[in-house]
This record gives sequence, C-alpha cells and structure tokens, in this order.
Amino acid sequence: MFSKDLGIDLGTMFTRLADSAQVLLEEPTIVAIDVDDQKMVAAGLEARDMFGKVPDSIEVARPLRNGVIADYEITETLLQYLLQRVSGSMRIFRPRVMISVPYGVTSVERRAVYEAVMEAGSREAFLIQQPLAAAIGIDLPINSPSGNMIISLGGGCTEAAVMAMYGIVAADTLRAGGMDLDEAIVNYVRRKYGVIIGQGTAEQLKIRIGAAVPQDTENSMEVQGQDQVTGLPRPVTLTTGEIVEALQEPLKQIVETGRKVLEKTPPELVSDIIDRGVALCGGGALLRGVDKLLTKSLGIPAYLVDNPLTCVVQGAVKGFSMLNVIRRNLPQV
Repeated sequence: MFSKDLGIDLGTMFTRLADSAQVLLEEPTIVAIDVDDQKMVAAGLEARDMFGKVPDSIEVARPLRNGVIADYEITETLLQYLLQRVSGSMRIFRPRVMISVPYGVTSVERRAVYEAVMEAGSREAFLIQQPLAAAIGIDLPINSPSGNMIISLGGGCTEAAVMAMYGIVAADTLRAGGMDLDEAIVNYVRRKYGVIIGQGTAEQLKIRIGAAVPQDTENSMEVQGQDQVTGLPRPVTLTTGEIVEALQEPLKQIVETGRKVLEKTPPELVSDIIDRGVALCGGGALLRGVDKLLTKSLGIPAYLVDNPLTCVVQGAVKGFSMLNVIRRNLPQV
C-alpha cells in the first residue's frame, strides 16, 4: 500500500528516477571510489566534477559502457545510493522498480541489471526495453496494429525500433552514441591542430556550436588544449563547420542503424511510419540538425519529441499501469 512504484532509466551518461507524478532525480552515472578501501567517495554530479582531476588514490569511473553494466558492484552501489535518496531508508516499504535496458542485450547483461536493482533494495523489479519505454513516455499509439518508429540517441548506444501492438516488431542497437561523437571531436582536433582536448571540452563544443548538418550561421568557440609537441597549453578556435565535419563518421553509423531497421520492417508498417514520421529522443537528439539529417537520409520525416531526455524514465513508470498488456513483451530474466 505504502510502497512506491519507481521508473529508472539507467543510462551510460545519466541515471534518472521518476514516480508516477514527476522525475525525482537526474544524476550523471558516474562514481568516485577510494582505491584502497573500495568505498564510494562521491556519486553523480559531485563525482563528475572530479573527472580527470583527482589523485591516484581516487578512481572516477563510469559503471556502464554502451548502455550495459561494465562494473557490477559500482552499479549496485550507485543504484542503492540513488534509491535511498528517493525513498529514504527503505527498511519497511521497498519500492517496485521498472528499469530500462537497451534492446537486444544478452541474458547475462539483463541478469546483471536485474540483480543490481534487487540488491540495491527494491521489492520487485521488471525490465523494459528502452525504445518501448520511450514510446510509452511520449504517448505514441503503440496499442494499435499500426507502425510507430522511434530512434533513441543515447550517450552510450543508439537504438532504432519499430513498434506495434505493445511490442517491438523490428529493432537494432548500435553500441555507440553521444560519447562517440565527443571522441570524434577529440580526434579531429588532435589530427587537424595537434592539440589534445579532454572529453568534457569536446562535449561542450558539441553542445554549444555543434550540428549534424551545415548551418546558415557559423558559430565559433575557443577552447584550451595541450599541444602534442611541446606539452604546453594552447588555445584553438573551432567553428560549427569543423564540428559538422568531425561528426560525419559516427552520424553515418547512426543513420545506417535506422536504415537497417526499416529494411527489416514489414512493408505495411513502413507506410504507416512514412505518414507518422520517426520520433527522435535521447540527449543526442538535441544536436542541431539531427532531424534534418535523418529526414534526408531515410526519406521519412523525423521530428524531436517534447521530452527527449525524460521520456524513457516516464515511460518506465507508466509501464506499471499497463503491466497486464505489456508483460508478455518485456525481457525475461
């Protein structure tokens, strides 16, 4: 009676928790650990601020890689910390949890997520595929036998899926995402200017002046990096055009993932998708011009949804009210 139903979007970059009323918490999926004691020193935002700036005695790690758990114990500790923040100490009323996993994860990876969330203190746990949760979170009409397509551009993986009748008809997961876009910018600056910049700086460039297609207005931004030859700090100024050029390769893979899914989709559903368009969600969908790039490459109108960052976690919570109809399509542990 008193226990809560919580949705968790366990992402490579951010973990979000929500109940039926609102998103309760959004923290970077990152943990700082004392190397000697193997104890958690900080988590979330606090740990992210330490990234790349700590002595050897502290290790700052991302427990998820490409959307799946790479370090089980750290993930469990992080989930425990986040669940406690949301529901206080949960000795008596432990929450039921619906947690998202990427489409197509192996049974071992599913098991790891399930056990981590159970050990972290939930009473009962369900797994839901990210594209399905996102579709529920943006109220796509997936209850009918007509096709709906969604492309989720996450930090660690990109997923494209076509859904009908509360289930996934065709889908594909590319184990690359926003972090690979940052990586591409780092490599581009190193090749072109001989300057090494950090991933955080690359992310700032992507957010502030980045785009997926050439823009009418060129913005520029100056960043500090380390000269490869002298090892001394050196500023470089980059323009939007250069970032567009740097991102072409990883964006091509994302487009290819969408194309593969369309190839696997039954023709009847494809005609529905052409009418309705492709919904874009996830943090990567906020990159300027991504909708234009996908519209042009796939030949289907792509649009950004209203809640691209929170739709997965909101859909996970809503999943509880639809359990009887979606249960047969949820991943089994």
